[in-house]
Amino acid sequence: MTRKVIPIVPQTGYVPNPVSRFASNQDIYPRSVSGLFANWRIAMVYVTQLVFYGLPWLEWGQRQAVLFDLGARRFYIFGLMLYPQDFIYLAGFLVIAALALFLFTTVAGRLWCGYTCPQTVYTEIFLWIEKKLEGDRSARMRRDAQPLSIDKVGRKTAKYGVWLAVGLWTGFTFVGYFTPIKELGTEFLQMSMSSWEIFWTLFYGMATYGNAGFMRELMCKHICPYAQFQSVMFDKDTLIVTYDTERGEPRGARSRKADASILNLGSCVDCSLCVQVCPTGIDIRHGLQHDCIGCGACVDVCDTVMDKLGYARGLIKYSTENAMTQGWTQAQTLRQVLRPRVLIYAAVLSAIVLATVLSLMMRTPFKVNVMRDRGVMAREMQDGSIENVYRIQVMNATESPQRYKITVSGQPGLLVTSDNVVSVPSSQEQGVPVRVQAPPNAMAPGSHAIQFEIDSLDSPGHLREKSAFLVPR
Repeated sequence: MTRKVIPIVPQTGYVPNPVSRFASNQDIYPRSVSGLFANWRIAMVYVTQLVFYGLPWLEWGQRQAVLFDLGARRFYIFGLMLYPQDFIYLAGFLVIAALALFLFTTVAGRLWCGYTCPQTVYTEIFLWIEKKLEGDRSARMRRDAQPLSIDKVGRKTAKYGVWLAVGLWTGFTFVGYFTPIKELGTEFLQMSMSSWEIFWTLFYGMATYGNAGFMRELMCKHICPYAQFQSVMFDKDTLIVTYDTERGEPRGARSRKADASILNLGSCVDCSLCVQVCPTGIDIRHGLQHDCIGCGACVDVCDTVMDKLGYARGLIKYSTENAMTQGWTQAQTLRQVLRPRVLIYAAVLSAIVLATVLSLMMRTPFKVNVMRDRGVMAREMQDGSIENVYRIQVMNATESPQRYKITVSGQPGLLVTSDNVVSVPSSQEQGVPVRVQAPPNAMAPGSHAIQFEIDSLDSPGHLREKSAFLVPR
C-alpha cells in the first residue's frame, strides 16, 4: 500500500476525507540534519536523560532522593514524603500536566511530541547508535538492499546488541524508582532480584527496545492517541510547521546561478530533503498532517538549502494559518500568542500550580486516624464517671522522631486519663489506646460529639479529629 498524503483543511489543518489507517510498507530512513531545532532536540535528549537516569542515584539524607516505595506505601520526593492519603496531590500533578499540555499545544502545536516525548527522545538515541554502527542514510539503505554478508550481519548484530543494552538499562532505571536502586544493583549482581523486579525491568526494557528501534514512526502515526485528538486544541493562531506555498510554487530544480523569476519557478528546488529528514516520512509541502510531530527537522534542512542558493530562509517555518493567509510579519504572529484562549489556559494552570504548592507548604507533617475501641464501647467507673476507649493511629510524615500530645475537647469535663504523649519514630506510624473519661452526670445518655486535639511537641503542627463519646442509658 502506498503512502497517502493528507491535504490541509482551512479551519484545523486536517483532512475531511477518510485516510487509510494501515501502516505503509515503505521503510523510513530519516536523514541526519543540523540546525537550530535539531540542536534543541539534542539538548532535550541530554536534559531528559540526565534527569531520568540521574535522579535515582541522588541521595537525600540517608535515603534515595526520589523513591516511590510501594511496599512501605510511602513516596519520597526530595524533602517531601507522601502517604496514600495524599492521593489528592497526585491528582493535582496530573491536572497540571494535562493543562500544561493543552497550553503548549494551543501555543505551538506538538512541542511535546517533537522534543520531549519519550518516543521521540529514545528514537533519537537509537538513530544515533544506528548511524554510528551502520553509517548514514544512504549507507543504510544500500546495505539493507544487499544480500546477507559478514559485514551486514556483524553491523546489525552490534546495533541490536547496543539497542538491547540501552533498553535494559532503561528498564533497570525505571524499576530503580520503586526499589532503592543501589539495593537493586546489589540484587542484580547477586542474581537475587525478585520476580516482579525482573518482570518490570524486562517489560520496560523491551518496550523501549521495540518502540524506539522498530516501531518508531508507527507509534506516532497509528498508536499514540495524542495525534488523533490534537486538532481540537489547534486554532488559526497556533504555531505549526508550515510550507509557504505562495513563495515556493511552482517548484523545480535549477542551478545555483539560475534566476528563478526567469524560469518562472518558486523558491522550492524540489530536492525532497524535507521528506528525507522527516521522522514520520511525510511531505510538509502537501500541508499539515496529523502525522507531523512538529520537530522542525524540515525547517532546519530547508534553511540550509536556502542558504546555499542565496535565498531568504523561511520557506518552511513555524507559523500560523492566519499569518500565512494574511501575510503577517513574525512580530505580528508572535503578538497573537497572548490571545484569550491562551490566557485562560495560563490563568487556570497558574492557579492550580499555586494552590498545589501552597497546599504542600501548609501541609501538616503528620496524620491522625481516630477509631473507637469496638471491644469496650462505654463503661461506668466506680466513682460514677463514664469512660470511652479509642485507638489513635499517628503517622509521622517527617524523617525525624516526633512526640505528639493528645487532648480532648467538645464536652465539659472531658479528660484523657491514659498517657497522652506518644512518640513515633521517623517515617513510621504508631497506634496507641487512649482512655477518655467524663465526670458523673456531666452528659445525658446517648452519643455526644467530641474532638481530639493532637499537637506536635517537636515541630509545628496541629490536627483536630472528630469522634463521638457514648454515655450508656
